[in-house]
Amino acid sequence: MSWSPFDFATAGRVVFGAGRAAELAAIAAGLGSRALVCAGSDPSRHARLLAGLTVAGEVFRVGGEPTVELARAAAAAARESGADLVVAVGGGSVLDLGKAAAVLLGNGGDPLDYLEVVGRGRPIIRPAAPCVAVPTTAGTGAEVTANAVLASPGDGLKASLRSPLMIPAVALVDPLLTLGCPPAVTASAGLDALTQCLEPFVSVRANPLTDGLARAGLGHAAAGLRPAYADGADTDARTHLSLGSLLGGMALANAKLGAVHGFAGVVGGLVAVPHGAACAALLAPTVEVTVAALRSRASGNPALDRYAEAARLLTGRPGASVEDGLDWIRETVRLLDVPPLGAYGLRPGQADDVVAKAARSSSMQGHPIELADRELHEILAAAS
Repeated sequence: MSWSPFDFATAGRVVFGAGRAAELAAIAAGLGSRALVCAGSDPSRHARLLAGLTVAGEVFRVGGEPTVELARAAAAAARESGADLVVAVGGGSVLDLGKAAAVLLGNGGDPLDYLEVVGRGRPIIRPAAPCVAVPTTAGTGAEVTANAVLASPGDGLKASLRSPLMIPAVALVDPLLTLGCPPAVTASAGLDALTQCLEPFVSVRANPLTDGLARAGLGHAAAGLRPAYADGADTDARTHLSLGSLLGGMALANAKLGAVHGFAGVVGGLVAVPHGAACAALLAPTVEVTVAALRSRASGNPALDRYAEAARLLTGRPGASVEDGLDWIRETVRLLDVPPLGAYGLRPGQADDVVAKAARSSSMQGHPIELADRELHEILAAAS
């Protein structure tokens, strides 16, 4: 495979390992004096972790997936309280909200000034305020990604603020913080991590750096996913998943994603489905349809070899085929009890709208082959 010139951006510092969360206060003190803290709906769970911080005002609670209005409110809270950095402790939704607040704190304005698709899409030209991202789930890789996904309920869509200038200054990844994740969250987040390693690996924008990250990430995600679901206290499995998530986040930030995420963003704007669960339902159908399209229309495309290599990494079998990899994905989705999209309320009558919006998604820019509408419909039907 030959590569075009490429850029690579990631967090200014990555701090990884069991127990490293104890360094949060010292890390934050080196970046600013007053922190806007973003956390989940019950910040008291992280009281010891946050105890050493100088907090600007009240902890900003993120009870669900972030919206445009929530990002607007978080930025206003940061400005009013004199915050000069953001500390986000939680799952992907919390981290995205923290990144959105940090970029608005650094650039001014409103989320709709910069938001893709539903906003004005203006470029982000100044660095975000320093942000320390501390994930408590292993899946999104949001601690090292260059975007923040916000829901716009009035438009029935999710869209992104996006710029390398909004990657957190520090990604503080402590696998011990994920030990309390319930099985359903472990499944959803972990399958998201797996997808975010696979899609950059076959992306048309892959490069030597993202290839290495994605390969390693696939191995770690596969090693940790099923054991972490079966035993939430398995520290080794949690460490594998956390590392897979981190590596996938680095890869996707620099090589784009693909049709799974092109669909997932659209579906998530229409029905209340966890992002990772949507990815899980879509993953096997997307790989199956894409491989068939490549074999029929682009048999020399290097993505076919990438899918076969991914199958070997997932199964641990040197002779595994693409079909073996698909079987492994389907079995994992079944073992982790992930329901189809229809279980979340997606209706057949919405298919035309979903396909049309997914085809225009920025995530599709990385997909290894352009899929026809009939192929997109086939994926959605199989996932529903």
